[in-house]
Amino acid sequence: MIPHSVPRVLRMGPARLTAGLDHTRRLDLPAHRTLHGDQVPRSLDDIIALVEEVDMRGRGGAAFPFARKLRAVADAARGGECVVLVNGAEGEPASSKDAMLLVRNPHLVLDGAVLAAEALNAREVVLATVEGEVAKSSIEAAVAERRAANVAGAAESRINIRVVGLQEKFISGEGGALVRAVNGLEAVPPGRKRRASTSGVDGLPTLLSNTETFTQLAVLAELGAEEYAKVGTSREPGTTLLSVSGGAANPAVVEVPTGTPLINVLEMCEAEIGDGVLIGGYHGAWLDAETAISAIISREGMKRAGGSLGAGIIVPLGESTCSLGEAARVAAYLAAQSSGQCGPCRLGLPDVARALTALVDGSGSTDSIRRSVRAVERRGACFHPDGTAKFVLSTLDAFESDIALHQEHGSCGRPVRGILPLPEREDEPEYRLEVDWTRCQGHGLCAHLLPEFVSLDDYGFPSFKTVPGWMVKEASRAVDMCPALALRLAQAT
Repeated sequence: MIPHSVPRVLRMGPARLTAGLDHTRRLDLPAHRTLHGDQVPRSLDDIIALVEEVDMRGRGGAAFPFARKLRAVADAARGGECVVLVNGAEGEPASSKDAMLLVRNPHLVLDGAVLAAEALNAREVVLATVEGEVAKSSIEAAVAERRAANVAGAAESRINIRVVGLQEKFISGEGGALVRAVNGLEAVPPGRKRRASTSGVDGLPTLLSNTETFTQLAVLAELGAEEYAKVGTSREPGTTLLSVSGGAANPAVVEVPTGTPLINVLEMCEAEIGDGVLIGGYHGAWLDAETAISAIISREGMKRAGGSLGAGIIVPLGESTCSLGEAARVAAYLAAQSSGQCGPCRLGLPDVARALTALVDGSGSTDSIRRSVRAVERRGACFHPDGTAKFVLSTLDAFESDIALHQEHGSCGRPVRGILPLPEREDEPEYRLEVDWTRCQGHGLCAHLLPEFVSLDDYGFPSFKTVPGWMVKEASRAVDMCPALALRLAQAT
């Protein structure tokens, strides 16, 4: 399987996760084995020792110690069945590194996943990615190549490898949502925190980490800890993948040793900083231009700069767009990507987005935005409200001069060019609430259940706004609970 077009790759320093990609669009199995050799199975103790020696962390954003995940799954399984789950469902529009690996270097991902599965005596490896994308076709082709070649003998043939396609949504990559989707349920966070290491796929202990993490494991096992640590910093050895987009004239997935100055990466990608650089994606934070110039690519370096490396997302704004308008676009997108399970998401995030949009046209204030943010922080059923709050508060801190122009003149004078990447908007069905006035008695329960879509007049009778598709469950509940059975829900034409 050779894709027609592939994500671009650049690098500084040695090629590890991107080795061989200068010469081919995709490494098939023979090319992969020529470059990386045959995979050698290792015991769980050996893998944990390797991982601990270089303090390998998950590359999905939370930077959780990978050795602790391995131990937790092994302890929960107690010699019984478990599962390895590879999270390749990048719901983050600004990230492309996992898609690059699945499209261009799928066998390195499989090497790491199978290595962990053999050590844990796992029943199955599940690779979750976006349905209908080239990444899914590529990893399916890689699984077929391995089955045909039977390259690892009985050990690999014993482990079932399954590819699952998911609907692309911002929250689909959240761990709990991913497990639910693989189990055939709706891909939304479960609300109550459940560790995959205890109960994940099919209720079994599950080793869940993202695509780059398993690729790093494969490289670490191939090189050994000493060789692996020859690049990078002493505290964070190795290389990392960065997704650079936005105002970059040369956007790409870039492999760099940790400790590389951010400005070097931006120069390689021909990126103007402009008003600032977004680090860590749409649950991340902005670095102003002055801070970005001296920032270092590492968890520790980004923390000192006031940001978080997260999943390695780097989005420079450039000079030509309105920074505040760009942030408002993202805030509106994040509000619409809510699963609508809790008040902070269902009610709070639209309020935050509206408040930020009002600031763009000069009618709002930073105080109203901060009040809206306080209503959602640390109150959600998952991290989505907190991540959105972090992004919005960072916007207020990074773009003070731009905000002052908008408040004084209603604009900064620059158009909103759509520099921050967002998926193409799909036409989602909308619904309308209808009322049988011969039955309605003005109880007002519908307005209590759907305050953002139902308002009451002076006599307690309702009027309605159009209901978006993601709120149809709540609207249906209001219909079912109407004491007078006066409400109906119909699709808007």
